[in-house]
Amino acid sequence: MKNGITRRHFVGAGGVMAAGSLGWGAEASTPTGLGQAKPFQRLKETVFRADVLVCGGGPSGMAAATMAARQGAKVLLVERYGRMGGMGVQAGVSPLMGASNSAFVREVLQRLGGRAAQMERMDLEYADLVLEAGGKVLLHTWATETLQQGNRVSGVRAICKQGSLRIEAGVTVDATGDGDVAFAAGAAFEQGRPGDGLLQPATIQYRIGGVNTAEGLLCGSEEAAMKVSVPEGTWHDVVRKGQQTGELPEAIGVIRVYASCYPNERVINATQVNGIDGTKVEDLTRAELAARKQAFQVLEFLKKHAPGHERAYLSAMPAVVGIRETRRFLGVSYLVREDLIKGRKWPEAVVRDASFVIDIHNPSGSGQAERFAAKVKPYDIPYGCLVPREVDGLLLAGRCISGSHEAHASYRVQCIAMAVGAAAGAAAGVAAKTQCQPREAPIEQIQKVLR
Repeated sequence: MKNGITRRHFVGAGGVMAAGSLGWGAEASTPTGLGQAKPFQRLKETVFRADVLVCGGGPSGMAAATMAARQGAKVLLVERYGRMGGMGVQAGVSPLMGASNSAFVREVLQRLGGRAAQMERMDLEYADLVLEAGGKVLLHTWATETLQQGNRVSGVRAICKQGSLRIEAGVTVDATGDGDVAFAAGAAFEQGRPGDGLLQPATIQYRIGGVNTAEGLLCGSEEAAMKVSVPEGTWHDVVRKGQQTGELPEAIGVIRVYASCYPNERVINATQVNGIDGTKVEDLTRAELAARKQAFQVLEFLKKHAPGHERAYLSAMPAVVGIRETRRFLGVSYLVREDLIKGRKWPEAVVRDASFVIDIHNPSGSGQAERFAAKVKPYDIPYGCLVPREVDGLLLAGRCISGSHEAHASYRVQCIAMAVGAAAGAAAGVAAKTQCQPREAPIEQIQKVLR
């Protein structure tokens, strides 16, 4: 675990962009007789200004931008990929899990047609929500450096094909998942579980077609695997045997098979790569390659051992590996396991009745870190979990908010992240309207907007 670790700027691209422009002025040498090569055109820095800047276009970023724009704030959302949707679109994570008493989440799920939504269309629905509210979206735009006055964030520099963008904002919302903006701002954070600092494993979640769904296997958890029977025994025993004999990779001790919104398809959540830090590019590269290879091994295992999967084929491979856990930033408030187990209520709650099991995929082995995912009582998330302790002008949204390794394992899922994003957007809109720092925004007004 890393307590109090801070960084001012990103490594690599951020350092390059700090100069304010992208360009190469030196002339290249050319072979005799081919003429003199011209220098690359120097790209100018483009300036944007917004009341609220949201970095990240996943469920939390979409929710933050929409809620802020609905209050009349001038909102700009930047997303590094060419599609919004976060892990649900980029990594194919389905269904949308987690519950809360959030009117905004209910609205979005109704619009998407439920939790098993079409990932091919989700990005368009997310974009339309922001645009219909009056916000602006820039895709293919990656925040690389914070603009700061002391401990106050006043926007970011971003990189895109046209060069450097300087985006100035009254309030910035970090919805990057990994807390990239908060990291660049020097906010203190924790990473990994107590004792060894290990993170939950990375996973490629994918879809398979050609399934006879009338008799096909469905199994959503380790607990269910012990109850679901196939011709060779319980699904738990069959998978464990495959793990022991080498038919499956050693890290795969459970194969979760979910229903899909498409006919004759299933969603597979099984691959597992341990020892991955999703903030390190070498680790991400290793996870991408290893998990994709595991996907085909799991497919062959399903064809051989799972009823209804004899003719299955891989129908949809995601663009990126799924990352469950990286940085958790230290906020004014801090959620712990006991808050979830007991269903703690907070007067300053901005997410009410959040509910999802404490789902810790084993960082150092297969299956769950605890034999089964621990059940929780509906719990609240207080506003202080969204407010960094020492950095102003910034709000946290999604899975990077303030909480322990165990608490994070519950609130990291998409529908709770969306509710957190809606709260961040409500707070950002209030702060922009009243021209105060996010930590000074009146809780009652934020709660009123959310209602």
